[in-house]
Amino acid sequence: MKKYMFLHYGFVTPTAEIGEAWGKWFESIAEHIVDGGNPFSIGREITRDGTTELPLGIDSITGYTIINAADLDEATTLAATCPSITGIRVYEMGGM
Repeated sequence: MKKYMFLHYGFVTPTAEIGEAWGKWFESIAEHIVDGGNPFSIGREITRDGTTELPLGIDSITGYTIINAADLDEATTLAATCPSITGIRVYEMGGM
């Protein structure tokens, strides 16, 4: 098995229905979860040109989940079942 990171993005204030759907989604992929992650709030981007404040919004990265999957196709299939606000980016995690 390989590890994959889901980066969740897009923020709107969640409704009770969204919260319930997220709970059911996490239950449905429980056997694959390595780290259920945490939601993100405000942040900063630091570049050579300076620092930019990152408020929560529709383009924000809002959390992560790390899973085990056989390959990128399986990880993509699992991500596609998420009741995401905007979307999920799936990355294979490499070893160091």
